[in-house]
Amino acid sequence: MLKYAMRVRQQAAASPLLADFFDATDVLVPVPGCAPYIAGHVWAAEHLAAALVNEGLGRATWSGLRRVRAVRKSATAAPGARPSVSLHYDSFCIETPPIPPESIVLIDDVITKGRTLLAAASRVREAIPHAKIRAFALVRTMGMISGIQQLLDPCQGEIRWKSGDAYRNP
Repeated sequence: MLKYAMRVRQQAAASPLLADFFDATDVLVPVPGCAPYIAGHVWAAEHLAAALVNEGLGRATWSGLRRVRAVRKSATAAPGARPSVSLHYDSFCIETPPIPPESIVLIDDVITKGRTLLAAASRVREAIPHAKIRAFALVRTMGMISGIQQLLDPCQGEIRWKSGDAYRNP
């Protein structure tokens, strides 16, 4: 993950989209994978969050968001079989941090529709209601497109609750 974090730092220095996204005071919160938390086991988003802090793209990591029940992996599930926002939400628990951070960036490795991040943000919002919460994903899926024009395509968008589900744009 170190090489990916270094590339994100380079993009943040060169891209107007990422230049103001990360702040040295942010606390990076890795979004748990689909399996429940196992003490001592580090998941992809946790590796990525630590590497991003190492590159100066945050103050610290905090792994207080935990998965307590397994859910199906969204990235490999058929569109109709992906876990809902409420299933993700119910599978998370959160510890209240000793000193609540003012600015949080949820870190995920892959974003498909955005349900996991929306559920994670909801759980974090409950525990730390006054924090500014944003999310960063290293890779975003593009759906069934006929061709990929470029591999590196940073974007800034949003995930919202719409018609009973997550809606990601872009």
